[in-house]
Amino acid sequence: MALSAREVLDEAVRELAPDSGGNRFVARVAEGTAPPETIGLFALEQRHIIGSDRRSFLHLADRAAAEPAVEAFFTGLAQGETLALDRLSDLEEACGLDADTVRDHEPLPGCQTYPAYVSWLALNAEPVEAVIAVTANFAAWGNYCAEMSRGLRRHYGFTDAACGFVDFFATPAPEVTEQALDAVQSGLDSGQRFGRRAVHHYGQLLQTYELMFWDTLAQEAAARRPEEPRRAAGTGRAGT
Repeated sequence: MALSAREVLDEAVRELAPDSGGNRFVARVAEGTAPPETIGLFALEQRHIIGSDRRSFLHLADRAAAEPAVEAFFTGLAQGETLALDRLSDLEEACGLDADTVRDHEPLPGCQTYPAYVSWLALNAEPVEAVIAVTANFAAWGNYCAEMSRGLRRHYGFTDAACGFVDFFATPAPEVTEQALDAVQSGLDSGQRFGRRAVHHYGQLLQTYELMFWDTLAQEAAARRPEEPRRAAGTGRAGT
């Protein structure tokens, strides 16, 4: 019996879910032991990632022009990246990053492997298969952002505005889910047979490269003197 669109996506999310507790950096933010400067590093790296992913999603939308539901999914993701980028400046400010620091930051290779692979998918993957892999990855990313949001408020005194970037991804977006379901259903209706091996391969690499991003931040945190759990500063600025 053929799977429904929801079953296809649910299966991918379930099979590609990362190991619980495997994200060392988010765990440190959640308990308040991540050095404040590494939270700033998170923000600096995200500025590069968001811009790259936005262009990748627009390219996937162009490639899927003959499949309106798939095109709409990736166009929506690109629009979401634009909204997220608008919220990133508040996080940068809360981390004490000025415009020169943001401009001059040299991206870390371990943090930028993920967007490089998203670019590869934009060029090489079947768009509908990319929908499934990206949706599974976003489920894990959203959970990480939710943990960071709680930790930033509780231990670092970040304001709602400063947490707006992570809150954006942590907040459930039913419209994105519906667009993903419509995209997958359009593929099913048109007789496309999704390559389950390809989807698993794409999704597994996305999850691995995302964990590489977090591991790189965790290594940066470990290179600095460990801190005791921080009290909320109430100022919205880390390290003050």
